[in-house]
Amino acid sequence: MTASHAPDAYGVLTEPTTLRLQRLLPGPIERVWAYLTQSDLRRQWLAAGAMELKPGAPFELTWRNGELSDPPGQRPPGFGEEHSMKSTIVDVAPPGRLVFTWGEKAEVAFELEPQGNQVMLTVTHRRVTERGVLLNVSAGWHAHLDVLAARLGDKKPATPFWDAWSGLKKEYEERIPA
Repeated sequence: MTASHAPDAYGVLTEPTTLRLQRLLPGPIERVWAYLTQSDLRRQWLAAGAMELKPGAPFELTWRNGELSDPPGQRPPGFGEEHSMKSTIVDVAPPGRLVFTWGEKAEVAFELEPQGNQVMLTVTHRRVTERGVLLNVSAGWHAHLDVLAARLGDKKPATPFWDAWSGLKKEYEERIPA
């Protein structure tokens, strides 16, 4: 475990194919919601893509992870400069719940709960059936949420994105059973 990551910052498997991560973020809840739902804000920590916030609405996410930090770090082999994925809104209840498909089989839920002037964000990624994908997703969400926390705190990410992701993937290889 690196010094920059508290033990509770790590994702946990709540069942064999479900990963859950939580972060206590600077509020208010409406600001965090905007970073989840508005393409121009979401691209600063995760991926761009306009969303129509209604169940059944299709959308596309486009990642450019090299733009999330300066410098971007060393991109791992097999990862391009850009990646896109088609998704569909499953459920939405502003400003507290957003659920969408992740590719064809998986699903991601974001739940926001105010806690004073902060917001507890819970990310639940369901139906990740392959260990290699689970390791990539675990490291990815962890690194992306670290960037989100930095952005909401009006700071630069502490570690180049790709370097953080690569280090976290090694850590999740040890944390998640084979």
